[in-house]
Order: sequence, then C-alpha cells, then structure tokens
Amino acid sequence: MRTRSQARKRRQQQVQQTSVEPPNLEKPNNNPPISTMADNRTMAQLLEAPTEGYEDAIVIPEITANNFEIKHGLLNLVQNKQFFGNDKEDPHAHIRYFNKITSTMKIPNVPNTSVKLMLFPFSLEGAARIWLEKEPPRSIETWDDLVSKFINKFFPPSKTTNLRNEITRFQQKFDETFYEAWDRFNDLLRGCPHHGFSELHQLDTFYNSLNSIDQDSLNSAAGGNFLDIMPRECLKIIESKSKVRQSRNKAVVAKMSTSSSTQAVSSDVAFVWLPIPFSYLCHLAI
Repeated sequence: MRTRSQARKRRQQQVQQTSVEPPNLEKPNNNPPISTMADNRTMAQLLEAPTEGYEDAIVIPEITANNFEIKHGLLNLVQNKQFFGNDKEDPHAHIRYFNKITSTMKIPNVPNTSVKLMLFPFSLEGAARIWLEKEPPRSIETWDDLVSKFINKFFPPSKTTNLRNEITRFQQKFDETFYEAWDRFNDLLRGCPHHGFSELHQLDTFYNSLNSIDQDSLNSAAGGNFLDIMPRECLKIIESKSKVRQSRNKAVVAKMSTSSSTQAVSSDVAFVWLPIPFSYLCHLAI
C-alpha cells in the first residue's frame, strides 16, 4: 500500500511534467485590409470637380397628390413683391405678405407648408437669394425653421433694440394729427412684432406722447382721467377718435377740391372773350 507521502510526491511530479505555453505578447493587427482594387480612372477624370453637395438648403417633403403643379398666376404674385435684403425692408412684412398669397392656394392632400417651402425661394432676390443659396444643404426641414432663419438674418438684435427705443420714446409731432400719430405708432409696433410691450404699456406710451389738446379730448371721451379706465375701453376710444378725425380730414379734402374746381371754372368763365360782330359795334356808336 502507498503511503500518503508517496501519493503527494507522485502528484507533484505530474504537475512539473505538464507543459505551459507562454502567452502571445504580439500586438494585434488593427490596420484595415489594403484594397487591392485598382483605380482605372484617367488623370482627366481624377481632376474633375466633384458633383456632390449641390442640394438645396430647403427640404421639400414628398408630395403624394396626383397632377400637382404650381400655377403660373401664383408664382407671378410671389415674384411681383420680392425681398432683396435691404436695410429698409421689413422681413416681418414680407412673411405676412407671403402667407397671405400662399393661403389662397388650397390643394387636396398637399400641406400648405409644403407649398410655402417650394415657393419661398422665388420671393427672394439680391442679397436675400444669395443668403439662402449659402445655407448648408438640407439644413431647413420645416416652414418654422425657414422663418426663424430668415428673420434672424434680416432682423438682427440690434435692429430690435433700435425699434424698441423708438417705441418707448415716441412723441406726437407738432403738425401731426391724432390719426396720423396713432397710425405712425402702430407702424412702429408692426415693424417689431416681438417688441415685448404689453397692451397697457403701449396705451400709456401713446397717451403720454400726445399734445395737451388730444389728451384732453381722450379724457373727455373717457369721462375723466383716460388712464383710469380699462385698457379695452381705452383702445376703443382711441380707435373711434382716429376714425372720426380720418373721416373729417377726408371731408375737408373733398370740400377743398370742390372749391378749387369751382374757382377754376369761375376764373375760366371770367376771362372768356366772346366774339362781337363789327356791325353791332357800329350800331352802338350811332
């Protein structure tokens, strides 16, 4: 029989006889396989300009409607009032006009926004068209994206600041009627629709910009202090007063035109020389 010491010694000899393979320390080959395909293009072909990257900035959604086409009449309306990107142009007014024109076109199974995306490039010219052409390909996917980029380009923050200052410092001119002042004030508000002024702030600014005569007129119409009534009532009084002044101005202009034409006719009649026969003059002399 084997003793325990002999069994332990035999197991140690078996472990020593087992061969252990050394680890593979070589670095793995991460290099991509080299293509063995030969480029058979000629020198002229290799030097040709690439044909990629000519996609438009605006992505037009796929239209599934049958026989869809843009009418020439609508295209002419869009091109009749193009936006050039000049400093005095109002991009907000251009968007309002463009929306008004394109809203007249209703096509089954064709979203109105798709029609706008297709037609908007035709409403641009000059610097505005160059701006759109320089936009990255397929960078404008929705109508909201297009409006946002267009407004931010041609209505920078500095312009917003200047217009907000004009609204805040608004004053009625010396020779300006109430209607003319109200109309000019609204033009400033429309020119900067994102001015951020509340209706209360607008009414207060306009009231304090008026001369004492027009302020007294508003107070009289309000039955006291104009600023003590609700903003809705203030707006109704202003609009009513501006319409009255406008109608009176039209009546005065019409009366002046009639008087001028009557005077012209009278003067023409006063200097009309009628031919008198010579025999009649001889008879008067006798």
